[in-house]
Amino acid sequence: MYGLLLQSASEIIRARYGQETWEKIRIALHLDSNKFSAFQQYGETLFVRIAKILSEIINEPVSDIMDLFGVEFVSFISSYGYDRVLRILGHNMRDFLNGLDNLHEYMRYTYPRMRPPSFYVEKETVNGLTLHYRSHRRGFIHYVAGQITEVGRRFYNTEVEIKAISESEEFDIVHVIFQLEFENTAYSKQITSDKDSNELDLTIDCHIFFDLFPFHMVISESLEIISAGDSLTQLFPNIVGELVRDIFNLVRPLITLNWSQIVLHSNNVFEFSTIEPLRKQPDDSELTINQTGDQFPSDMIITTTPPRDVQEEYLRLRGQMLYVYEWKAIIYLATPVLENLDVMFNTGLFINDLSMHDSSRDLVLAGTQQGAELKLALDQERQKSKALEESMKKLDTEMKKTDLLLYQMIPKKIADRLRSGEKPVNLCETFESCTILFSDVVGFTSICALLTPMEVVSILNEMYTKFDKCLETHNCYKVETIGDAYMLVSGLPERARNHAAEIIDMAFDMLDSIITVTNPTNNEKLKIRIGCHSGPVVAGIAGIKMPRYCLFGDTVTTANRMEQMSKTLHIHITDTTYQLLDRKIYEVQECSKLMLNGNTSLSTYLVLHKKDRAGNIQLRPFHKVLQEITREEAEIAKFKQNADAKSAETTNHVSSTSKTNGVSRPSPPNKTKPVESSKSQLISDITAHSTPNSLSKIKIQHESTMKSMEHSETPDFNKSIQRQSHSKTCTIL
Repeated sequence: MYGLLLQSASEIIRARYGQETWEKIRIALHLDSNKFSAFQQYGETLFVRIAKILSEIINEPVSDIMDLFGVEFVSFISSYGYDRVLRILGHNMRDFLNGLDNLHEYMRYTYPRMRPPSFYVEKETVNGLTLHYRSHRRGFIHYVAGQITEVGRRFYNTEVEIKAISESEEFDIVHVIFQLEFENTAYSKQITSDKDSNELDLTIDCHIFFDLFPFHMVISESLEIISAGDSLTQLFPNIVGELVRDIFNLVRPLITLNWSQIVLHSNNVFEFSTIEPLRKQPDDSELTINQTGDQFPSDMIITTTPPRDVQEEYLRLRGQMLYVYEWKAIIYLATPVLENLDVMFNTGLFINDLSMHDSSRDLVLAGTQQGAELKLALDQERQKSKALEESMKKLDTEMKKTDLLLYQMIPKKIADRLRSGEKPVNLCETFESCTILFSDVVGFTSICALLTPMEVVSILNEMYTKFDKCLETHNCYKVETIGDAYMLVSGLPERARNHAAEIIDMAFDMLDSIITVTNPTNNEKLKIRIGCHSGPVVAGIAGIKMPRYCLFGDTVTTANRMEQMSKTLHIHITDTTYQLLDRKIYEVQECSKLMLNGNTSLSTYLVLHKKDRAGNIQLRPFHKVLQEITREEAEIAKFKQNADAKSAETTNHVSSTSKTNGVSRPSPPNKTKPVESSKSQLISDITAHSTPNSLSKIKIQHESTMKSMEHSETPDFNKSIQRQSHSKTCTIL
């Protein structure tokens, strides 16, 4: 099967059902390219397989699809110029059907390896006729019916109703009988003209008639050759008296070679080929003996030329069968099929053996002269076709890359609608329920202050790459990233019932991923906080330049607020999201209510763990890091409490020594010693009890506490000195 039929099917599918449907069919059939070469041959069953897969996708019968392919094929071949061939087959629909079997004969030079079907007409009436269809291919009955219907409507302005009344198989040939109903006015006109022609009697001598057709055969009812032309007699001296089937094979039409079938197919072109080859090229290897000068005979070199392929030439005849009533015989008026002079020479024929009244001689000579040019043109076309196929493959590759990039920026569903020509404003859609996630890196501003811009980009790229890989296993859509903020949504653009659970599972994976990213400023693990909220949103494309799929609504604002109020390595959710979760699977901890807009309180929760089917808590990698952070915070709080207690004791001691009447006046140098000893004692305690990881943090916090104590003590000392001086002055006075 040539690619012309397959290319028509692919373009019809893309035009009617979209590129996405054709991609599904191409993947199912393992086709590498989107295009078919019109002059290249493909598998015989590929066309029917395409129709069957399309039938499964669109849930329509295969018969309707094949009928559609047949109707649209008539329009498709117009781009190749074959509509003109269809127009010149006859003046009306009757002429077209009677010459339908010869249609493929006109195209044999363009498609030399074509296996055409066979058609012939019988039982004509003024209301229609019966059409016989034979083919080696199976499954093309409705395809042929669609083509015939469309040709009648498009070229002959005739409405044709066609139905298959019989279907059978003869060896490997499918035989279908169609009943066609249409206004067959040409048939009634022919009957009238035949009556008028019977009144004219012009006789001619048979010998004159035979001289006009040197390749004719007169065949009796038993298919015996009772007369043959001079040229045939030269090739086959004993041809007269032989049976046709003993010398020739019937190439077309696809019928049984007998008297009744030949009479029925008088409107068809009959092509015969000889059973035995006329001449055979020698296949013996030629031996060439090369002698060099006066060397010895033993030095003679024997070289063998490569054996040539055996070329067997068969005589092919093509012509028409006519029944002669007066002879009670059939006369076969034929001419030999000779592509060029080489074929003629190999069959033993010469130019003067061909008849003069037709164009046989001109065709042979013209074919020889133009053969080289046609071969060169064909080679160039093949090269162009090959280059075009390579270009199409590269184009398909680039289109796939473009599609992949587009689908990463915009959901596939929305991108396909944009391609179809919809305006962005028409793509806005309201989703009644979805879950939105925001995440943020803890202390990201301080980290950026200590790093170069390239280092910041490197950290963000590593973090977002890990998050994006987590998306592959969850039904979530990445909306956007702004700095260190990461925004996800589940439940759109494809609606889902379990969108809250999808977001929480994604959040757990994000927490596991973030602890694998290192902060280069202190070689500690990066930490994020996550906030989630569920509710209605409006989603759509915003803008023309750099279009993005954006979400709008209070749900987005609330989810962002939940992230801001979240804790390190925690998932902070609202009560709305909590109600959508399965409480048997997720373990949560209730938090204090969150005030929104100053007057609305919202219950919030922290999602702590997820349980397996047996009800056991699943410990994830980030839980270990979270436990270390909790332990460090407890130690810091404990030592801070001890520091506050010692600071209070020191303050009480100073105030008791500087009380009433100014009698007790310790000197300032003695005053600072207890404070210094208290500070050194506190630091030694911290050093002894702190863990290595938390030591630096604890020292910094308690040094700041000691400084605040010193600043708070200095004013009290000055006040004590002033009171003492004032008491002494009073005493002197």
